[in-house]
Amino acid sequence: MELIVLTLQLEQLTSEIDNYLKRLFPINRSITGDGNRETLRILQEVAPIKIKEYSSGKKVYDWTIPDEWNVKDAWIKDINGNKIVDFKQSNIHLVSYSEPVDKNITFQELKTHIYIHPDLSDAIPYRTSYYKRDWGFCVTHAQYKELSMVDGLLKVHVDSGFKSEGSLTIGELLIPGESDQEILISTYICHPSLANDNLSGMVMTAFLARELLKQPKPKHSYRIIWVPETIGAITYCAMNESTMKKIQTGLVVTTVGGSGKYGYKQSYNKKNSINKSIENVFKEENIKYITYPFDIHGSDERQYSSQGFRINIASITKDKYYEYPYYHTSLDNLDFVKAEYIAESLRLHLKLLENISQESTSSPVYKNNFPNGEVMLSKHDLYPKTGGAQIPQAENYEELDLILWLLFWCDSKNSLADISEKLNINEDVLKKVAQNLIQKGVLSFE
Repeated sequence: MELIVLTLQLEQLTSEIDNYLKRLFPINRSITGDGNRETLRILQEVAPIKIKEYSSGKKVYDWTIPDEWNVKDAWIKDINGNKIVDFKQSNIHLVSYSEPVDKNITFQELKTHIYIHPDLSDAIPYRTSYYKRDWGFCVTHAQYKELSMVDGLLKVHVDSGFKSEGSLTIGELLIPGESDQEILISTYICHPSLANDNLSGMVMTAFLARELLKQPKPKHSYRIIWVPETIGAITYCAMNESTMKKIQTGLVVTTVGGSGKYGYKQSYNKKNSINKSIENVFKEENIKYITYPFDIHGSDERQYSSQGFRINIASITKDKYYEYPYYHTSLDNLDFVKAEYIAESLRLHLKLLENISQESTSSPVYKNNFPNGEVMLSKHDLYPKTGGAQIPQAENYEELDLILWLLFWCDSKNSLADISEKLNINEDVLKKVAQNLIQKGVLSFE
């Protein structure tokens, strides 16, 4: 197995990443709209991403894909026509999914539609109203003060539109490997001019895809997707349900370009091997890191790890979302995020995927050929001739116990190493039992 390595010098790679950061940063993205399509078309220059559309109004589990939203302009002017707030200066000024507005109002009426950051006076906060028709503006403290001091009416204009015949846009790239077993790599594309959250993730994922395509045929297959957060991940799962339910592990790529500390969010099963693989990468690189246990808040690991799918998803981060002071503000910009940080995060992700590949070759994955209910062990000559005398022991496993546990855990998702860790039993012992089950036709290699 050849090592997965960067095919470019870091200096050249950093220059390329920097170019795409500058081109993509100004684009207005949301959960739908032309900004997402433009973003993916630009990223197609890096990797051969397939752009897919899913119609507004389509039911996806408990959700419905919303009407497509686009905006041309938005501003607030004083009575003399001076713009105090201008969407074209920063697209974060407009609450995402704001409905059209064109009217003269008092500041008292306007202020119920104005948002300011509670702590950072120079920052424009980022706010959304995806599933409630409303409108609003986000401003700095100085702009709020200027608006409040206007004598007379203010002119408010939002030139936006909703398309019920619109669609939600997703990017997809499939890289076939020696095995049909896939690793999911997902990032989100719904944020406007926010650099770490998550321009850094969508750019790094494109370069990660390009690097994987340059390598020899990988051990695993890779399913790489660019989706709007939450609704995009749910839509993709609904439209690819049978495939997604076969995936065992993966990554959500997010906030990989900040200047602060590295960390990682564990998968929902903290004993899953992906967590150990990430820790090993940090240790090999002598990187001090923060461990964030899995919780129900966060990004799309919530969808992929939900009961219907249970994919063990982790994230490597550099200034993790929620944790840095500029999170969801205009100060999360290209002064805060640097191309060299993203290039270094890319190198760590490639090393992680190499570690996962090496681990997978050393620990087989099996599937129970009779997954619906218990296997009739006696039919396969795997049960004592006389029943009724077996009393399970909590720690001292008999062969029958190991057979039952293997049949319980061999679901095409858990490797033998995973099961060994769960049971605290040597993997070689389990392998002997598994080989017997294969001979009996009860288990098979996945």
